[in-house]
Amino acid sequence: MDDLNGGGPRSLSIFGSTGSIGRQALEVVRASAGRFTVHALSANSSLEDLALQIAEFRPPVAVVGTSEMASELCERFPWLSCRVGRSGLYEVAGEAEIALNAVVGFSGLSVTLGALEAGKRLALANKESLVAAGPVVHAAMEASKGEIVPVDSEHAAIHQCLRGYPHTEVARLLLTSSGGPFRERAEADLASVTKDEALKHPTWSMGPKITVDSSTLMNKALEIIEAVELFGVEPAKVEVVVHPESIVHSMVEYVDGAVLAQLSRPDMRLAIGYALGYPERMPTKYGELDFTSRLSLHFEPPRRSVFKGIDLAFEALRAGAGAPAWLNAANEVAVDAFLQGRIRWIEIYEVIEATMERFEPTRFSSADEVIALDQIARLRCSEVIGRRAPA
Repeated sequence: MDDLNGGGPRSLSIFGSTGSIGRQALEVVRASAGRFTVHALSANSSLEDLALQIAEFRPPVAVVGTSEMASELCERFPWLSCRVGRSGLYEVAGEAEIALNAVVGFSGLSVTLGALEAGKRLALANKESLVAAGPVVHAAMEASKGEIVPVDSEHAAIHQCLRGYPHTEVARLLLTSSGGPFRERAEADLASVTKDEALKHPTWSMGPKITVDSSTLMNKALEIIEAVELFGVEPAKVEVVVHPESIVHSMVEYVDGAVLAQLSRPDMRLAIGYALGYPERMPTKYGELDFTSRLSLHFEPPRRSVFKGIDLAFEALRAGAGAPAWLNAANEVAVDAFLQGRIRWIEIYEVIEATMERFEPTRFSSADEVIALDQIARLRCSEVIGRRAPA
């Protein structure tokens, strides 16, 4: 792969380009002084936003959710090659040097496998595909010599703190969490949480699904599994620490007690730029800290009795046999039901736990088998929700 300072620009495809991560990735491209050319952009349903991006960046390829959207785009941009659906995502993911996967949820698996099977760099902002299909993803990466550079701020921080050190010297990976909007709310008051409250994150601006995950700390549960998959550590070496300021994005403790941390103001463009430019660093600063002013950092343990996802993640890792995929599917269905007003916030974990009680252990070795397992888990979760009283 060409370096940042010579050899020409790198080709980049951004999947989920109209979402929060996708839009910020395009900001990084604008600021990169020609270091990247945009090969493809994708959106599932935001046609007008995607059209504006295509007009500005003029990629030769776009991927959309329906054939009707594809026809409309091709009418507007006759030079554009339009692909559709999961098959389109899979095909296009392997065409550019770098594929940024910012698709929301399990649907991102097509991008993850398409990029890795083609031996390309996967800048991964879609944790669900790795959580649900870890063994299949690893097999694809090993067979093709593709690579994953994480975009999640926590895993990007750990990736940086691990550079140059053997994993045998790692004692703990410390994933930081803001604690979400309900970090200090009394447990008795959580029954009254509204959708608007759950969608107000204290430090980050994100899409609705990940924002709700942050309010329940299920994002941390998925990140625990993701860390195990990304860095090859034992689950016992992964811990979660609540850090309300969101300045320390994660830490690595080594066997001699030394702790390395990555610090910056909350700004996802830093993690995006790191993943796109790796192993070089982008010259544009994002989230720069001012050490001439007072800076306070606080840390505390998560309230695991309330935010049960952390323990569910470790249980899923112990169970194996598709349990992480089952957990991810249950969470996606429960969050969607909450956003639609079908269940209350306090019921999200109740639904997930009830679905996990119906877990059906499954061994899988292909993407089709993972998709089938995901569909079964979604069906069981929908059955759980259907038996509940209306929210």
